[in-house]
Amino acid sequence: MALLVLIAPSGQNDISLRPSAVEMLARLGVTSISLAQNSETVVVILEGWSLDARQHEQAAAALGAVDARPLQPIVQMAVSAATTAGGHRI
Repeated sequence: MALLVLIAPSGQNDISLRPSAVEMLARLGVTSISLAQNSETVVVILEGWSLDARQHEQAAAALGAVDARPLQPIVQMAVSAATTAGGHRI
């Protein structure tokens, strides 16, 4: 699954999840959207099986986040509780 993370200054961008924005993101291959924000920064996390992270400008435009910059994901992993009985120790 592809992951696209956009970061933008808070207050300068009105991130929009209007139906038209969501529809455009779906056309770009987005299947999941997460938003996080504090007083200084807005972060948008987009995921999708057919998402092409090189389309970050189109994704930012669909959200109205014209000043957004893409971040390159380094690691994405699932975690679970490790077992010590009968398995390898980590």
